[in-house]
Amino acid sequence: MTNSEKTNVLLLGNGGREHAIAWKLGQSPNLDKLFIAPGNAGTAALGTNVQISLEDPIKLLEYAQNQAIGLTVVGPEAPLALGVVNIFRDAGLAIFGPTKEAAMLETSKAYAKEVMVASGVPTAKYQVFTEYETAGDAISEWDFPLVIKVDGLAAGKGVIICESKEETLATLKEIFIDQKFGGAGQKVLIEEFLTGQEISAFSFVDGENISPVIGATDYKRAYDGDKGPNTGGMGSYSPPKVWNNDIENTIIKNVFEPVIGYMSSIGNPYTGVLYAGLIVTSDGIKVLEFNCRFGDPETQVLLPRMETDLLSVMQHTAMSGISGIDIKWDPRPCVGLVVASNGYPASYSVGKKINGLGRTDTLVNVFHAGTSLSGDEILTSGGRVLAVTAMSDSFENARELIYKNVEQIEFEGMVYRKDIGTGL
Repeated sequence: MTNSEKTNVLLLGNGGREHAIAWKLGQSPNLDKLFIAPGNAGTAALGTNVQISLEDPIKLLEYAQNQAIGLTVVGPEAPLALGVVNIFRDAGLAIFGPTKEAAMLETSKAYAKEVMVASGVPTAKYQVFTEYETAGDAISEWDFPLVIKVDGLAAGKGVIICESKEETLATLKEIFIDQKFGGAGQKVLIEEFLTGQEISAFSFVDGENISPVIGATDYKRAYDGDKGPNTGGMGSYSPPKVWNNDIENTIIKNVFEPVIGYMSSIGNPYTGVLYAGLIVTSDGIKVLEFNCRFGDPETQVLLPRMETDLLSVMQHTAMSGISGIDIKWDPRPCVGLVVASNGYPASYSVGKKINGLGRTDTLVNVFHAGTSLSGDEILTSGGRVLAVTAMSDSFENARELIYKNVEQIEFEGMVYRKDIGTGL
């Protein structure tokens, strides 16, 4: 298939990340029809939402075959863990994302650590446990604070920082005895707590070739001043405060190249986008985690900066390879603010009518996450509801734009942090 032919695309997911991907794909002259499964109120304006569960890869495959889909794009991690990429590839369909085996870099934190050690990638010291008693006995060997991580997928909630022995034991009990995380918590990592500036680095990978990395920083805590529980992310900005050519080259040489080379050498070549969660410490750059898809909310501030045709890049990544592809980024900064439902990340109400979406100005993007359509009304349907993003000539101007425009939007129980993008 040549890139001059128009392509039908099936995009899997229903979050803010997927609305941003749909928005960017919609700018491609190569796009014919866009289908989003299951999508949200934002994606409904850009293509056709399809009510098929992401947990039913066979039904997704049948739909793709019936609609002559030329490329399927996987947004979230859950379908990757179910092997949707393997199923599509076995049927001869092009799909953007890693196989189930390669996606273990995200779906098993213990496996990711094994790969890092085997490929010489710098990371925090760690131990893996499968029982409450042995994990509890090992605490005396660790300094506080320490980090507890469940091995499997936990929607961004499976990393807990513990300040004391008592807190660590209580956390281990929740995981092993109370089974708070179900099967995801059958293995647990105890890990050294690292301090420094956290950054998210992303690269397109075709199994062998790696695109230059692009960076963002997100705000994980729920409340102003980085207080409160960890969330999936309450805001983000790009580029990170600590970002230059030296850091980019170090990340490629010390993280992406060794890991991608190792995965290929063991017969599990990695394709798609690889996301490294990194921390810049006094002892150099270390890897906190890998994710096997675009970040959320980082995608909402990265894709506005992308000047190259996203569909073309994804097609090359999934099909013909990215060697020689030049991906260009706007140097201007982009800032994004997540608007959430009161109570997130714990319990919250849904079904609240959202007003004022038409009142925001054209200098900002409003990406939908937890939204749904009810007739001609847009209702809340999740914890993270919207992301308001702006790109400008300075972080300060971008920040002013998002906070001026978020005031136009209203729904019952609407909350957001007031300190996103300060001090940059």
